[in-house]
Amino acid sequence: MMWIIMAVLSAVFAGLTSILAKCGIRKTDSDVATALRTVVVLLFSWIMVFIVGSANTITDITAKSLIFLILSGIATGASWICYFKALSVGDVNKVVPVDKSSTVLTVLLAIILFSETNHLAVKLIGTALLAVGIFLMIEKKNADAKQTKAVWLPYAIGSAVFAALTSILAKIGIEGVESNLATAIRTGVVLVMAWLIVLIKGKQKQLKSLDKKELGFIALSGFATGGSWLCYYYAIQNGVVSVVVPIDKMSVVITVVFSYFVFKEKLSRKAVIGLILMVLGTLAMAIWA
Repeated sequence: MMWIIMAVLSAVFAGLTSILAKCGIRKTDSDVATALRTVVVLLFSWIMVFIVGSANTITDITAKSLIFLILSGIATGASWICYFKALSVGDVNKVVPVDKSSTVLTVLLAIILFSETNHLAVKLIGTALLAVGIFLMIEKKNADAKQTKAVWLPYAIGSAVFAALTSILAKIGIEGVESNLATAIRTGVVLVMAWLIVLIKGKQKQLKSLDKKELGFIALSGFATGGSWLCYYYAIQNGVVSVVVPIDKMSVVITVVFSYFVFKEKLSRKAVIGLILMVLGTLAMAIWA
């Protein structure tokens, strides 16, 4: 099934996004980095729109679809702002699992709103495994963990909640809209939101002193995000949301592996067990899709 392949590719690109973004926000403010990344994603998205020839269908989009795509874009922007703030102050292998907890909420909402009840028992068991796995991966690293946790955890939780809303709103808005075009429209909303945050906080002055190396990583993370989004929204348009989302969230595996080699962030035995449970829960839902 092509939509499952696209969901897997979405996970691969999303995993690379987190690592590249972390490399790009060591000195660069997270809000500024988010705004710059969005420019790259927007360009990437519209290039794909023209490549597939869907630009001429923009006038066919219904008011309902447009409203939900805009709402999805706003939710995405909020999720990104929270996520990259969390990444800037916390460890990748702790922030990412919490962010991926959006899977649990998304699956439950998909079952309720879209009646995706095929193999319901498997989905609920898989979701439970994901929830337990995520809980095990949220661990204390040292004696100062409580202070660190208080800083990054609320942002990571906010990222997860908004990400869940993004998937549900996008599923409604993408009906009858070519997936690449829908992605481009949503990205435009995210771009406006991201730059408003930068301007409101008065951070535009930081653009003059950007580290060129970090700017390169921010741009690469933007391309990775664009690739992930294109694959992801093709998958949710043509597949089952309650299956696509868990597969996409398996980007945590790629992120954890890279964070070990790139940032030397090691996992405890408990966290490894949590990661295994997350993988098992996802595989269960994918196999019985």
